[in-house]
Amino acid sequence: MRVVLFGLTVAAEVAAVVLSWGREPLYDTLMYAVSTIVMAGAGAVIVRRSPVGRLFLWFALLNALGADLSQALGFHGWVLGFWASYTQWIPSGFGWTLTFLLFPDGRLLGRGWRGVAWLGGLGTVLTTAGWSFGPSIGQSLPDGRNPLLIPWLPAEALFTAGMPLYLGALAASAVSLLVRLRRSRGVLRQQLKWFVFAAVLAAVMLPLSFALWYVTPLAGVLAAVPLMALPVAASVAILRYRLYDIDVLISRTVSYTALTVLLAAAYAVTAVVLGTMLGRGSAWVTAAATLVAALAFRPLRARLQDVVDRQFNRARYDAVHWVEAFLEDLRAGRSAPEDVRDVLREVLGDPALELHIDGVPSEVEGQGRVVVERDGQRLGVVTYTVDANPVVLRQVVEAAGLAVEIVRLRAELRRQLAEVEASRARIVAAADAERRRIERDLHDGAQQRLVAIGLALRHAQHQLTTDSQGAVQTLDAAVDQVAEAIAELRALAHGLPPAQLDAGLAPAFQDLAGRAPVPVSVDVPPERFGTGAEAAAYFVGCEGLTNAVKHAGASRVELTAARRNGTLVVTVSDDGVGGASLGDGSGLPGLVDRLEALGGTLRIDSAPGAGTTLTAEVPCGS
Repeated sequence: MRVVLFGLTVAAEVAAVVLSWGREPLYDTLMYAVSTIVMAGAGAVIVRRSPVGRLFLWFALLNALGADLSQALGFHGWVLGFWASYTQWIPSGFGWTLTFLLFPDGRLLGRGWRGVAWLGGLGTVLTTAGWSFGPSIGQSLPDGRNPLLIPWLPAEALFTAGMPLYLGALAASAVSLLVRLRRSRGVLRQQLKWFVFAAVLAAVMLPLSFALWYVTPLAGVLAAVPLMALPVAASVAILRYRLYDIDVLISRTVSYTALTVLLAAAYAVTAVVLGTMLGRGSAWVTAAATLVAALAFRPLRARLQDVVDRQFNRARYDAVHWVEAFLEDLRAGRSAPEDVRDVLREVLGDPALELHIDGVPSEVEGQGRVVVERDGQRLGVVTYTVDANPVVLRQVVEAAGLAVEIVRLRAELRRQLAEVEASRARIVAAADAERRRIERDLHDGAQQRLVAIGLALRHAQHQLTTDSQGAVQTLDAAVDQVAEAIAELRALAHGLPPAQLDAGLAPAFQDLAGRAPVPVSVDVPPERFGTGAEAAAYFVGCEGLTNAVKHAGASRVELTAARRNGTLVVTVSDDGVGGASLGDGSGLPGLVDRLEALGGTLRIDSAPGAGTTLTAEVPCGS
């Protein structure tokens, strides 16, 4: 049914536009067609949620046929067309009486309000009869007379009796809407705010349009705007689409209206005062008045917005001022930044509100979220229950951005300090373990072998006087022991910077490549990079090459180093199996600690089957 009614309304309005084209002002032709289609569309959208949708559909069709299409047919010679068109405003007004009484759920405010609907219906019948069949309507028709005039009908008496009932019912229905608003809470209150705002707009603009109807064509525009605003506001309210935005809309409308009036007054007063002093024709008067209005704009707007919020958007006013008081305590050292979550909970009345600094939580049913930003930088996420006012919450979170930023910075500082402490602990533990290994290896290996060599040489000394052949054998064994001791010392010194670093990083990498069991290409400039940076780069090369051969099964490795913006960038790339990570049992965590101690970083790119690339960056000066 809703599709049929909407389709008939659109068809009637299209026909009316075609038939009226060029026979009246273009804005008049299009504006009322759009207004009626908007009402029908709103009714089609909300008809399944509220009986108000059916009212919109039927009255939109009645307006399309009885007003717009009838008038269009009147342009083409149908005598009764204009008569029907100028009669339609009475039942249309009764439609709004019913809408005000039934909005938003289709139920009356109470049983006593049923009489208002009946009185409104009676007033509509009497007023329509007195207007439609009396002589008064003739002054609105082209030939100045009513084609359906009934001479014996007491038209004036009917109109006089019906109009008070008609207008009284309309006024009473508006009162019922205000009473319903006063008694409402929560979501219902927000719904009513939307519709009441549009109704107030209509209450201001419709009488103004009637007063100016025969004075200016703009009167038609003033009448059409609220007729479109009412069904749109009703749809927004019933569909619950961004309900809480109405608080902002009301406060901004009131504040900017008052601001316009005050600035105009300031301009006028300045112009009058200076005009008396300098003369009305002086350009300085206009310039000075404009300057006064411009200078007064910002402080006056802020003050007015504060006053208006206190009256029309109290939730925002209280919440923002509460947060501002907290920020003052924060600056004075009376509150801690971490208290911002509890402040937000208390201000917004949401004990389930959470402030997430370190990570973004996953979507949870029944919760909303607001991203906290300051100067374009994302600081965190606030999650809240669906019952909270999202508009006020966004404004409060924006006001609390400084405290949230301090919390984030402090959390980041604590995390970095924890990483530094953990890194220092690992470095100390690694140094102790390395020292113990060296002591153990020296004691068990090279030290014992050197003692044995000393004993063997002492024995050879005695043999020289008695058994020269035995002395030769003893010396040969001692030489072998010396060779083994040298090999052990070399193994012990493995991992320390080689002597080639004295000549630079390039010879050190060339030495690594020469001792590797796989082909290694080296691309390192001959320049020097600083002792610490070169040592760290060398260890990166050693670890990357060792892992490529030992774990990745690589057949080719590339070692590169270059200076970029004061940073030494070292890469070790292989064509192995990939899949490497910091926690795979390699020496990579030790490299990370070593690089971080120098202010550097290590990045691993190692997709399975795509090889591994280690990229180290360490400051080396300019």
